[in-house]
Amino acid sequence: MAVNDTATLTAIVSPSDATNQNVAFSSSDTTIATVTPKLGKVTKIADGDVDITATTEDGGKTAICHITNKPASE
Repeated sequence: MAVNDTATLTAIVSPSDATNQNVAFSSSDTTIATVTPKLGKVTKIADGDVDITATTEDGGKTAICHITNKPASE
């Protein structure tokens, strides 16, 4: 990915009939990548490793997506 490229993550809440399907996304290092809290749209800021965490609105469950940002030429 080049700087400012984007990708969107999708969180799937299980069970599918859970009353609250809402999740919030966050970045472990916003100098490497940012993420929109509701949509999960990740934007590369710089090369490096970052974790994007999806947390259920009720706080009961989390999932982590580890991303390694390398130069676009690699």
